[in-house]
Amino acid sequence: MPARPIDEKRLDRVVAEARRAREVRERGYREQALKLHPWICGRCGREFSHANLRELTVHHSDHDHDNNPPDGSNWELLCLYCHDNEHQRALAARGGTRETGRDAGATHQPFANLRDLLE
Repeated sequence: MPARPIDEKRLDRVVAEARRAREVRERGYREQALKLHPWICGRCGREFSHANLRELTVHHSDHDHDNNPPDGSNWELLCLYCHDNEHQRALAARGGTRETGRDAGATHQPFANLRDLLE
C-alpha cells in the first residue's frame, strides 16, 4: 500500500500547537513554583532577584514534567548550572551520557501521538 503524502502545513500546525501547549504548561508551573518557593537554588544556595530570575529553573524531582501538583511537592528551584548537573548525574546513573547519546532510561516520548493527530 503506498504511503499517504505528508500534509506539510498540517504537520507544521500540529508541531506548533504542541510547542505552544508545552510553553503554556511550563509557564504555569514555573510561575507557581516561584510563588511557593524562595528564589534560592536548592543545591548551591545562590540567591536570585528579578534581575537574574531567568537563570533559576524548575526541576521536577521525579523527572516527570507532567507531574505538577499544586503544592509544589515535585518541584525544586535550581540555578541553570545545578539543574544541568542534576540531569547529567541522573543520565550517568542510568548508564548514558550526552556525549555518547546513549540513554537507555529515557521515558518521555514527546511525539508519541503525532501519527494520531495527523490522521
